[in-house]
Amino acid sequence: MLTIARELVDKIVAHARADHPDEACGVVAGPAGSDRPERFIQMENAERSPTFYRFDSREQLKVWREMDDRDEAPVVIYHSHTATEAYPSRTDVTYASEPDTHYVLVSTATDEPEFRSYRILDGVVTEEEVKIVEAYG
Repeated sequence: MLTIARELVDKIVAHARADHPDEACGVVAGPAGSDRPERFIQMENAERSPTFYRFDSREQLKVWREMDDRDEAPVVIYHSHTATEAYPSRTDVTYASEPDTHYVLVSTATDEPEFRSYRILDGVVTEEEVKIVEAYG
């Protein structure tokens, strides 16, 4: 299960809406070894595409180094789907390389964004419950 603060959900959805009709993408970092998303990191979709996203390699290297320096890990990797449901595509599954990460998808295909989370391990997609909290206890 992904437990995430409402403020972070709102930021992810706002980013997805702002980048529409292109896919938005980013990371929510948290303390290494925890499962607690805390620091929102909006990233650039290097593809600038409505059907595909890719982190810019330089930006990704910078963000991952910064997380290492802060003793953080990518707790959530998110992106949006602009015309389809919030479910990982075959390409999304192929590129999922962080086994401990929650993969969040936001669909902006309708007026009411769909927010869902998955674990992707060895090509297997498992949807998980999302618990939105006002604050972490």
